[in-house]
Amino acid sequence: MTKADLIDSLANEFELSKRQIGEIIDTLLDEIKAALQAGDKVQLIPFGSFVVRDRKRREGRNPKTGEKLIIAARRVPAFTAGKSLRDAVGGPKKKPAAKGGAKKGAKKR
Repeated sequence: MTKADLIDSLANEFELSKRQIGEIIDTLLDEIKAALQAGDKVQLIPFGSFVVRDRKRREGRNPKTGEKLIIAARRVPAFTAGKSLRDAVGGPKKKPAAKGGAKKGAKKR
């Protein structure tokens, strides 16, 4: 789904113009971006959370030459899906099988 697809869908559902919906979406995204730039966490319960994570300086390699290089530390945005989104996409978690029965390594007679 693209931004244009989302705008079309919301415009039809709420009977607003595509321009109005586009402005609402742009404002929402700008607010999320501003909060992340300020170092805040953005929680959209039950959808998920946006956070800023610090990545440490690390060593990498140029894939073309194999030469070692240093990748600078930086801050990156990250998204963690909420429970309802995880369940909708992957289905609910299955409960682990009950433990019982024969033990590992036990010989059957």
